[in-house]
Amino acid sequence: MVLLESVHAWHGSTPALLDVGLTLEAGRLTVLLGPNGSGKSTLLRLVAGLAPVRSGTVEVGGAAVSSLPRRELARRVAFVPQHSEVPTGFTVREVVAMGRAPHQGTWLQNAPGDLEIVTETLVFCELDALADRPVETLSGGERQRVHIARALAQAAPILLLDEAAASLDVRHARACHELVSRLVRERRLACLAAMHDLTAAARYADRVVLLSKGKLVAQGPTEEVMTSALLGRAFGVSVTVSEASDGRRMFSAS
Repeated sequence: MVLLESVHAWHGSTPALLDVGLTLEAGRLTVLLGPNGSGKSTLLRLVAGLAPVRSGTVEVGGAAVSSLPRRELARRVAFVPQHSEVPTGFTVREVVAMGRAPHQGTWLQNAPGDLEIVTETLVFCELDALADRPVETLSGGERQRVHIARALAQAAPILLLDEAAASLDVRHARACHELVSRLVRERRLACLAAMHDLTAAARYADRVVLLSKGKLVAQGPTEEVMTSALLGRAFGVSVTVSEASDGRRMFSAS
C-alpha cells in the first residue's frame, strides 16, 4: 500500500529524514515513535503529498505520490494532521460529509452511498448525538473527533494520523485508538500513526517504526522494537519496560 525507499527530506538546510525506508500493508496499524524533532510529522506529510522529497521513492498504491493529482491522492490517502482548524459555520454532519469530496463531481453533489457512509462514520466516532451541532460550539476534544471522522469518511485505503488523540481526554483517547484499530482490521486499512503514548502504542500497534534525529533506529513487530535498549537509544534516556496485572506493557523513563 505504501512504499518508501532511501528517502531524504530537508527543512531548509536542516535534514529532517535521512535514508528512511519502510512499507505499510493493508490491515496493519503501524505506529511512529520517537522524540520531538525525530521526523515523524515530516514522514507523514511526505506520504500525504504535503512535503517535498529531496531524494528517494515515496509510493502509494504503486504510484509515486508526486505523480498523482490531488483528487486521486485524496482517494488513496486520508490525513489527520496534528493541528488543523475545523471550518466554522457548518454542522458536524456537514463537516464529516466534506470527507466525501474526492469521490464527488465538480459540484460536490452526493453520490449514491455518501449519506450512508457519513452516518456510519458519525456513529463509529460517537458523534451521532452531535451531528446537528455547529462545530464552533464543540470542545477541543470533540473537534478532534470531527477531524478523524472526516478523514474516515474519505474511505481511503491509507490512513495517516499525526498525534490524533493527543488533545482527547483519557476515555476518548482510548475510544479513538480502539476505533482506529478496529477499522484497520475491518476495512483492511494501511494505517501509519505518530504517537507519544508508549503504552497505547504497545497495546494497539501491529508494527512500530522508531525514529531519532531523522534516522531509523528500528522497525518491525511491536514486541521486538519496543524494548528498553531500543527505546532508550531513540529517546536518549533510560527506559524501563514492565508488565501490568492485566498484561499490558508499561513504560517509564529516568
